[in-house]
Amino acid sequence: MRKTLYLKFLLGYFIFGFFGFIAVATFVSSMTMEHLTREKADALYKEATLVANTYAADLYNNETSLDTVKKQLDALDTYLSANLWIINPSGRMILDSKAPVDVENETVISDFNPTVTGSSYYTVGNFFGCFTEEQLSVFAPITSGYKVRGYVVIHYPMSSLTASCNGLLNISYLMLVVLFLLSLIILIFFTEMVYLPLRKITEATEQYAAGNMHYEFQVESEDEMGYLAASLNYMASEIARTEDDQKKFVANVSHDFRSPLTSIKGYLEAMLDGTIPPELYGKYLGIVLNETERLTKLTNSLLVLNNLNTRGMMLDKSIFDINRIIRDTAASFEGTCRKKTIAIELILTSDELYVNADVGKIQQVLYNLLDNAIKFSHHDSIIKVETTEKHNKIFVSVKDSGIGIPKDDLKLIWDRFYKSDLSRGKDKKGTGLGLSITREIISAHGEHINVISTEGVGSEFIFSLPVADDNED
Repeated sequence: MRKTLYLKFLLGYFIFGFFGFIAVATFVSSMTMEHLTREKADALYKEATLVANTYAADLYNNETSLDTVKKQLDALDTYLSANLWIINPSGRMILDSKAPVDVENETVISDFNPTVTGSSYYTVGNFFGCFTEEQLSVFAPITSGYKVRGYVVIHYPMSSLTASCNGLLNISYLMLVVLFLLSLIILIFFTEMVYLPLRKITEATEQYAAGNMHYEFQVESEDEMGYLAASLNYMASEIARTEDDQKKFVANVSHDFRSPLTSIKGYLEAMLDGTIPPELYGKYLGIVLNETERLTKLTNSLLVLNNLNTRGMMLDKSIFDINRIIRDTAASFEGTCRKKTIAIELILTSDELYVNADVGKIQQVLYNLLDNAIKFSHHDSIIKVETTEKHNKIFVSVKDSGIGIPKDDLKLIWDRFYKSDLSRGKDKKGTGLGLSITREIISAHGEHINVISTEGVGSEFIFSLPVADDNED
């Protein structure tokens, strides 16, 4: 594509130059010649009219002599570089600026017709066969007593007009060449601003189509071409990041499935081959049961996360009391809290606080946050759950005083399957999907969730929900 585009532009450039010369050689040439002819005919007609009204009129009125008029015609001949005649309506020559006065030998123009000019005052040709080359002939009538007594005719060689026309055309050709060369600037700009960046973009798209999403290129431009290149680079980096995430996701899923399956297979084989005696079956079957529960939990979490990521996911929104959901969820952890002697302190704004959200999914968010808080809290500690209302939003905080999250891990805790080094020993049955699911649910509601944590001090998760409108049902 890039070769064809550039060749097309070059072809268009040369076609422009070719037709420019054709236009100058044909249309401009004819128009210039016509303009020069009319301009010269107008100037000669003014001179002919002046002669007809002065010297020639005086001659026909017997107020001057032939020799006097002949001298004036000779002077005008030299000045105008033209041949001046005075002829009768019958075609008989009276005076000729190119010939001496000869009364004895009269010259008669055969077939002379003063109406040959039609509606104009000039004609182009050999003037009834009097010349061997074309002449521009201008007529001016000599009148006396309201009658046409003769004509002043000025002949100007068309070869002189052609020479003038060619001189102007040479200037036109020169200007066309200059314009053609100056238009090279457009070609240079096209090459630098469009073609070369487009070639880089095309090469990049070929690399991306071949699967090389890590290919990088740069277009130094702040216009639409630069914006296109930057957008393409960003798109490729996002696709590459997605591919890396997919590979990481598959690796993590494989690892999290392989570990319990390996344990299950190992214990069952040991029971079958007698390595584990029958009296210990109960103990190891319990371990196998725990591993299957871990697989079930992991599978369910993956299904939930997949559904949350589905475009156009429908939320079953309703108006409900968030304080009641918090109390119910906290109550479900009573047994776990008793084992670790952990207390859950509820600091709730008013008795009832209504929000507009999907009650089932928000309950899952609360469950995940409380489950994590309990897992990573120390014995004999307190977990605080607090609700506040600000700017038409409800903010829910779940705060523990546990092991906390290292600073370098804060941006990674939302990634699927991610577990910090500090949490690995505490969360042996965790899937690493809880916080990912939590963020997806909050994002689906168009809200945000944030975390504040200090290693060794504890963590606080805060998410927002919209306050229920009083007009909503």
